[in-house]
Amino acid sequence: MNLSEDFVVPAEDVKKIIQALKDNTTYDFTDYSEKSIRRRVDKIFNDYRQSVPDIIANIKKNPSYVEKLVRDISVNTTEFFRDPKVWHEIIDKIIPNLLSRPTIKIWHPGCSSGQELYSFLILLAEYGYGGLVKSIGTDINSEMLEEAKKGRYKYRFMAEYLPNFDKVFAEKTGKKSVWEKYSDISTTKDIMAMKPVLQEKAGFIKHNLVCDGNVFDMKFDLIMCRNVLIYFNQSLQDQVFKLFWESLSDDGFMIIGLHESILGSTSRLFSKNGQVYKRNNNPLSTDNEWR
Repeated sequence: MNLSEDFVVPAEDVKKIIQALKDNTTYDFTDYSEKSIRRRVDKIFNDYRQSVPDIIANIKKNPSYVEKLVRDISVNTTEFFRDPKVWHEIIDKIIPNLLSRPTIKIWHPGCSSGQELYSFLILLAEYGYGGLVKSIGTDINSEMLEEAKKGRYKYRFMAEYLPNFDKVFAEKTGKKSVWEKYSDISTTKDIMAMKPVLQEKAGFIKHNLVCDGNVFDMKFDLIMCRNVLIYFNQSLQDQVFKLFWESLSDDGFMIIGLHESILGSTSRLFSKNGQVYKRNNNPLSTDNEWR
């Protein structure tokens, strides 16, 4: 085997690495989509330039190595107000309902570096919500969670996404960008930092969707988990959707990714309207739409 050339890791070696993680750590990737996990392991193998036995040996004896490996396996893609059309649906179908509640509890599983969580807090502020907000972002990637907690981002990376704000709000309210209300931007220092008015409402916790369950001792008004489930196989998706159903209040909502869907009998757990899902309190019903 020539480690100087990129190549595809044999399927049996991918399984060995995933099994080593399962047997020696708290991380279980066995029910991740075969295609997505294979692509990540291929990249890791070629980046690390280590043999499979060396990778497994490090998994067994080096916790910091494991954390780095997990960071590289997990996919960390997020942005402020991603997919503006989805946010339009949120404004039309969810926000009017939430604004009437004295307390709003939100869970952002797979939050990565936190931009979507902060986006929703901005949305609530712009619509004048004055109640108590508890927003929890979770992820398995400790490094991303630390970045989310700090709420400090490289401005040059964020700048291309800031026009999403106008795309979300201008059509609905006529408002233009008001980023200065919610962040301190220094182009010379290349920093965009979330202001305390947002950070005080945000909490970030390490959490593994595969095995940790609802550890929060609360029901949520909204679960927003986009572009995470696409990396899971069908069995794990069903497991997570059941967890979300159990974790929502009776009148709770869920948002998933544009290219994600609920298949089979699990779909009866939710009623669907466009990109918005609502908890179905009668999952035996065959009607899975709400109006």
